[in-house]
Amino acid sequence: MISNLKPVAGPTLKTAEVVSAKVYRGPHLYSHLPMIQIQLDLGILEEWPTDRIDGFGERLVALLPGLYDHGCSYGEAGGFVRRMNEGTWLGHVVEHVSIELQNMVGMPVTRGKTRSVKGRPGVYNVLYCYVDEAVGLAAGRLALQLINNLLPEQLRGIQNIDEIADGAEFTDFPSGLEDLTALAAGRAFGPTTASLIHEAERRHIPVQRMDDSSLVLLGHGIHQKRIRASCSDLTSEVATEIAADKDLTKALLEQAGLPVPSGKLVRSEEGAIEAAKDLGYPVVAKPLDGNHGRGVNIDLKNETDVRWAFEQAREHGRTVIVERYFSGDDHRILVIGGQVVAVAKRIPAHVVGDGNRTNAALNEELNKDPRRGEGHSSVLTRIEVDDCVERFLQISGLTTASVPAPGQQVMLRPTANLSTGGTAIDRTDDIHPENALIARRAAQIVGLDIAGIDFVCPDITEPVSKTGGGIIEVNAGPGFRMHLEPFQGRPRNVARPVLEMLFPEDSTGRIPTFAITGTNGKSTTARMLNHILQHAGYHVGLTSTTGVYLDGQRVMAGDCSGPRSARVVLREPTVDAAVLECARGGILREGLAFDECDIAAALNVTEDHLGLKGIDTIEDLAAVKSVVVESVRRGGWSILNADNDLTAAMAEHAGGQICYFTHKDQEEWPVFLKEHVAGGGRAINRQRMGEGWDIVIHEDSEAIYFMKVSEIPATFEGWAEFNVANALAAVAMAHCHRVPLNIIRAAMRDFTTSFEDSPGRLNIHEGHGFRTILDYAHNPDGLRALGHLVTQMRSRHQRVIGMVGTAGDRRDSDIRHMGELAARLFDVLVLKEDDMLRGRESGTITALMREGAMAAGCSADRIHVVLPEDEATDLSLRLARPGDLVVLLGDHIENVWDQVLTFDPVNAPLAASGVITLRSAS
Repeated sequence: MISNLKPVAGPTLKTAEVVSAKVYRGPHLYSHLPMIQIQLDLGILEEWPTDRIDGFGERLVALLPGLYDHGCSYGEAGGFVRRMNEGTWLGHVVEHVSIELQNMVGMPVTRGKTRSVKGRPGVYNVLYCYVDEAVGLAAGRLALQLINNLLPEQLRGIQNIDEIADGAEFTDFPSGLEDLTALAAGRAFGPTTASLIHEAERRHIPVQRMDDSSLVLLGHGIHQKRIRASCSDLTSEVATEIAADKDLTKALLEQAGLPVPSGKLVRSEEGAIEAAKDLGYPVVAKPLDGNHGRGVNIDLKNETDVRWAFEQAREHGRTVIVERYFSGDDHRILVIGGQVVAVAKRIPAHVVGDGNRTNAALNEELNKDPRRGEGHSSVLTRIEVDDCVERFLQISGLTTASVPAPGQQVMLRPTANLSTGGTAIDRTDDIHPENALIARRAAQIVGLDIAGIDFVCPDITEPVSKTGGGIIEVNAGPGFRMHLEPFQGRPRNVARPVLEMLFPEDSTGRIPTFAITGTNGKSTTARMLNHILQHAGYHVGLTSTTGVYLDGQRVMAGDCSGPRSARVVLREPTVDAAVLECARGGILREGLAFDECDIAAALNVTEDHLGLKGIDTIEDLAAVKSVVVESVRRGGWSILNADNDLTAAMAEHAGGQICYFTHKDQEEWPVFLKEHVAGGGRAINRQRMGEGWDIVIHEDSEAIYFMKVSEIPATFEGWAEFNVANALAAVAMAHCHRVPLNIIRAAMRDFTTSFEDSPGRLNIHEGHGFRTILDYAHNPDGLRALGHLVTQMRSRHQRVIGMVGTAGDRRDSDIRHMGELAARLFDVLVLKEDDMLRGRESGTITALMREGAMAAGCSADRIHVVLPEDEATDLSLRLARPGDLVVLLGDHIENVWDQVLTFDPVNAPLAASGVITLRSAS
């Protein structure tokens, strides 16, 4: 079984284990496609590539012969098998097996990749695509179980497989595959829904599954539409109820002069017989509110037939319709948006004799057709032998044991529904115009946007006014499979007219989507852009670190800069533009919430959150941020900071067209930016003009004066350089979306750093005898940028008091650096603790900041440590004297702002008395 297996001492004997599993639902660090990632630590298996395990590849391919078709790196059939023969690691095998298992259960995928984790020998990120999330995870679980089972006993024991998905213990592969097949069948969309999804994807309309059944959301925002099978947002509930009441439907059609069979409602067997006598034989009996042909029996010629048929119908409803029988062929006419789009002749389930086999054997042979399955998920439905089949054969003088003559056609059921085993022949091109008009009118009279008209007549090519026949039923939510894949004749793409009705004029159902990423400035830039778009008349959905906002009203509080919050906005039926702050954490956790956006901005990349989730260097962080601009659609715009080397370098892979923004005068531009603009490219910069600064737009080799920096209140006449950069990015995004410049200009003049406009971003309060600034600067680069403004303001104040904190998920060096910067900026330091300790002991963050401050020369008597933020805020305000500047770097910004507003200096005379009582740093 194993070549050269030798016991190895030490840590290499570690058992293989699943470290983690996650689902990427949108573009992510590894691909733009939705994928599942399994992080796998091979442990001892790292020393055992496939070529060292005798017969492993052969046994695996015997169970999964489809693996031979995987080209892998060779790009041709047999490529992956060749890789196994040459020797590849088991993480790579897990990838291919997970893909093949999905293919085997009817959810075809092809893409995957396996990458070693930097700095962690033997650990791999195994990634593969999926169609359905639950099935994809279950496939990964079964793949590991199977591979573990195929290993020699000495190497078995892969741990934590349940990290991927819950499921039964592995007993044998056939049982596991059977469970996966059942899961896939339960999760698969039926033919109708699947056809609509396929057509939507072909038209580039976003598709989201909304439940475990068939409710699907198409499109975003104000353009969204929901479907459940062939019912849509446009399907009237009243019309559906009318169609469900067959007697009412018939009455309405009869009043409109359309041909329908006369009939009566009955609730007893005797009533049914009386009705049949009054109407005249032959008759039909069916439940009042049945569907899919259940309980329907036709061509009833006597009392005995009627009694039996009545009991059959009563199993599906208390009230039964007895009506005249129209002789002829059964047709389904599909009407969508008032137009006939498909016609199918339906033939009841039947067998054709060969002179040797019984009806039962012939039916068994029919059911072997791979196109036949259970329910509505297959092209054809299996023909089940039940009381109805046996009774219908009996009426014909036959049984299931009868042997029909060669070529003899034996009908097994009275109705031609596909759900009971019937077949369909396309007759779309053959329908007579008069018959088509009758069907269109029937759908309109009932009020259905999508209707299936059951139409019986001897010859569909002749008008029923001449041949007799007419409408039997009008159905809401008709199935499409008889038209999509008829047993005979031309398939019809009936999903196309549905999508054309829901999304006319080639609409993609999308709303303008703006995505903003970067280490700092995301929230302010997003709010600026939101403000501009509202001025332009848009109903904007905004996600940010303070919540989700719809038209300026907050509907969710908290850090909402991830994909879950973005989906809330994209699903909101009132918004016609989305501004989405895209933070690092959400991208790493599950990717973006959208497959593409119209305009994205990468503001900057600086050291923050390093050493977390495999992001160890600033280049790693830039790769994560780059995912956002890489998701820009063709024809869209990527807005890049030319002053940051890492964001400027994103131009190589960014989607759409490139627009740079820069603080630098044109004379100081780097070569790449000069060449970009000289070639007609777009850029926006801050240009010195005399004593001040102007914002200039460069495009088509022309320079357009836009406005003075000093006209934008949020820039504090240009001293708040970080807000100048944010303004440049927001203006660039709006301009690239063709918002008129006069509207952008008016909006920027109107945007302030008030708490109402931009909570936690440079909010200034004048009162209590001193000035207070509240800001969310939470990393060294953010504090450095704020410090530039504080330095400009210092000359106007007596002292500067700073309350400083940071999250625990930074490196020790980053936390110390916060202390160093704070010591240089502030005369008095109040060090506090954020809620996000991220595994650190309480007090360790402030201790590190204190170390950094003292290393920068700050004396201990200038430092106060008060861990709770509310107490630290109170102390900072009480320390202030008239003429001081208090800078509060808040975490719970609303609570801190409320403390600022309600602070009463009269009852907090700490600074005035000169006596300080507090928990000070020792």
